[in-house]
Formats: sequence, C-alpha cells, structure tokens
Amino acid sequence: MTTALSRIIKYGLQIFWRNGWVSVATILVMVLALLVFHNLIIFNVLTSQVTVALNDKIDISVYFKNNIQENNILELQDVLRDLSEVKNVEYISQAKALEIFRDKHKDDEVIAKSLEVLDSNPLLASLNIKAKDPRDYSAIASYLENKNLVEVVEKVTYNQNRLVIDRLSTIVGTAEKAGLALTIVLAVTAILVTFNTIRLAIYSNKEEIGIMRLVGASNIFINGPHIVNGIIYGVIAAFASLVIMAPIIFLADPYVSTLMPEISLTAYFTGDIIKFLGYQMLFGIVLGAISSVLAVRRYLKL
Repeated sequence: MTTALSRIIKYGLQIFWRNGWVSVATILVMVLALLVFHNLIIFNVLTSQVTVALNDKIDISVYFKNNIQENNILELQDVLRDLSEVKNVEYISQAKALEIFRDKHKDDEVIAKSLEVLDSNPLLASLNIKAKDPRDYSAIASYLENKNLVEVVEKVTYNQNRLVIDRLSTIVGTAEKAGLALTIVLAVTAILVTFNTIRLAIYSNKEEIGIMRLVGASNIFINGPHIVNGIIYGVIAAFASLVIMAPIIFLADPYVSTLMPEISLTAYFTGDIIKFLGYQMLFGIVLGAISSVLAVRRYLKL
C-alpha cells in the first residue's frame, strides 16, 4: 500500500511539472475561483453586519402613565423579555429620561430655562424594545395594546414608526435574499470554470490514460495521480489567493470603516487568517480533486 501510494504521488508530481504552462494556467483559474470564494465570505460578513446595524436602529417604546409604580413596569419588562420575538428590553425611568433629554438639548437655552421653571418631571417612564426580527414589531405592539394593559400604558410608538420599520424590514429582507442569490451564482460559476479548466488540462494526458488502460492499470492508478495533481493545484491556489487578498483587504478597510465604523476588515481578516487559509485549502483541494476525478472518468469510459 505504501509503495502504491508513493508511486501515485510521484506520478502526480511528474504530471504537474511536465504540464508546465497548463499547470500554471489551471492554478491561475483556481486562484480566481478562490478569490471569488473569499470575497463571498467577506460579502456575507458585511451583509450580516449591515443587517445587524439596521436592526439596531429599529425599536419601539412603550410609555407608562404617571401613577404606575416602578415595580409594575419592571414586571412587564420581565414578561416582554420572555417573548420569543423580543431581543432586548431597556427600562428608562423618569429621572433617566429627563437626564437624556437635558443632555440632548444642553445647547438650547430656551429648553434649559424651561426645565428649571418646572416643579416636576414632565417625562414618562418607558421601556425601549428591540425585536429579533423587524417583522416581529407588529406582534409586540399588538401585545402591548391589548385591553389588559390599557390602565398601565400611555402610548406605544409603533404606529408613529411603522413606515420606517416596514421600509427597513424590506431593506434587510432584500439584502439577505440578494446576498444569498449572488453567493449561489458566483459559487456555481467559479466551480464550473475551474472544473472545465482542469478537464482541459487532463485532456492533454488522454493518450497516456488510454495507454494505461490498455496495459491493465487499475482505475486507482489512473485516477490517483490526477487527484494528487488536483490537490496540488488547490493547495498552491489557496496560498496564492490569500497572498493576493491580504493587500486588497488592507486597502479597502479605510473605505469600509468610513461607511460602517463598527466593521474592521483588517481585524476580521488577521484575526481569522488561519481559518481563512483552512477554508481556502479545503475548498481548493476538494474542488481540484473532484474535478480531476470527474474529468478522468470520461476517458475511463471511452
């Protein structure tokens, strides 16, 4: 077994070196395919971050009447947290609401003087609610507007924000669908192009495959070297694509950070560089090996 495996690997290396420019051309095509694969990962990360950022900008608030005790509000907060649609619930007391209001209008002298004249806090306590999915806000609003809470709730801001929430929900849904469609199309294109390139590379060895069949070589000895060849293509292409991608990420990072300050492509790339290389190598090796097997099979059936 060891002897047979060493011969398969040796012959695979011979095919790689002997084909010369064909091997170089195949690797270049695989590098392009892996760059597409790498960009799809980055694209999905950006899409995911944008979706999260948009979702964080959406919320609804429920304001409580002045005579409601804080304990009752906190009890409702616990109930809302247990709802499957709710991601987070933040309690804002009357004192905190006034503090936020003062800070927001600290440069407005008229408002500042008006607040000094007031004997009591005019602002209401509230719960700020974020849903897991923007489409869930209508269900949360319906729960808050039920008759059991009429004596407690002063106002729910869902109806005022409904248009904005619906539009952002549409944007998030469209972005997710577009990202999935683009990923599928580009991935399939990259796989087909790579497969056809490897098939053309193996086409130059069809006479040798025919001779090996005539002398009684088993399918393992015919397939094996070409699988090794495909694996070599994948490994080299994985390292090359990572080397090419690194400066592109570093150059693009400032522009992405300008649009989305919460995202750092450089930190994401350097932090997961081993994982990226692993994904690239896995994708390249599997793609090269499977393409080689499928391409050689055609000549084995002739």
